[in-house]
Amino acid sequence: MTGSRARVPLAVAVALVIGTVAFGWPLFLRPESGMQPEQAPIVFALVLPMVLAVVLSEVAGGRMDARQLAMLGVLAAVGTILRPLSAGTAGFELVFFVLILAGRVFGAGFGFALGAITLFTSALITSGVGPWLPYQMLAAGFVGLFAGLLPRAGGRAEVWLLAGYGAVSAFAYGWVMDFAFWPFGVGNDTGISFDATLGPLENLHRFVLYNIATSMGWNLGRAITNAVLIALAGPALLRLLRRSARRADFAPAAASVASADPDAPDAPAAAVAS
Repeated sequence: MTGSRARVPLAVAVALVIGTVAFGWPLFLRPESGMQPEQAPIVFALVLPMVLAVVLSEVAGGRMDARQLAMLGVLAAVGTILRPLSAGTAGFELVFFVLILAGRVFGAGFGFALGAITLFTSALITSGVGPWLPYQMLAAGFVGLFAGLLPRAGGRAEVWLLAGYGAVSAFAYGWVMDFAFWPFGVGNDTGISFDATLGPLENLHRFVLYNIATSMGWNLGRAITNAVLIALAGPALLRLLRRSARRADFAPAAASVASADPDAPDAPAAAVAS
């Protein structure tokens, strides 16, 4: 393993740590910290692009050649087109199932890069640029990353595994995004408002109530969309992506455990790559 390859997991680990703090800052903010709630998301919004840049450069430098970068660009363009078509109405979003399937076939690093780039480029054409964008990029990157770390499976079991992950990751994406901006979602004097003087458990309890009251429908819609699209289109798209991976000589992180026949629906790409 080269030095650049070895640094990729470390870069992703750093992004996970910083991302946890960036998304979970309401749990850590105390009155004596000197930081106001209004300042926290802006501070992290300035830090996250640097984290994303480091991770993306490490992934590209250590695990991708020109053909892989071309595939990354194609899939990012597809996601960029799909996102404004769905517009997130009632949680109906078409972009995440692409991130999940691509992360499954091409690996965790590829999935992270695809999620971050897709959310960035789609925000440019939908006028969605704001302090929330780095958070969206990082959260979508983690959706693609963890898809590449799922356990091995084959056939319909793999499809159901990905569909289940699509539902769970949809809720996780909504929760972390809501949590980072929850202090500004309601006033300061309600039972579901953020209060910096309370402890982490009390604020977490308030957030759960806030999320149930305001965002559960959106998260549920996103979860159903992901699960249904993966269940219906997953088998065909997995075969298509794996054939593309074989032509580009990729080394997928989670190949199927089915037959190594290159024409078989769930053949491991690694078994037939030239």
